Amino acid sequence: MNPKHTPKLTTIEAAKVLRLSPRTLERLRVQGTGPSYMKAGRGLRARVLYAPEDLNAWIARRYASTSEYSTGVSAAHAKTA
Repeated sequence: MNPKHTPKLTTIEAAKVLRLSPRTLERLRVQGTGPSYMKAGRGLRARVLYAPEDLNAWIARRYASTSEYSTGVSAAHAKTA
């Protein structure tokens, strides 16, 4: 299967992948802080769809690990030690 033509996910399906409620995913979309999405159709009743690769990219941006946490010592403790 061509990666550019991967099946798109509905809000409910994307919420399951992200382990969020569909309502939370809708709120993130309205606030502009959620993953990228597209609308299939026109008007207010257009179906919202998510590409799996966009969900993965959003997760990577949102939950990126930092070196501060990988050492097991917080920055505040490191200064006093």
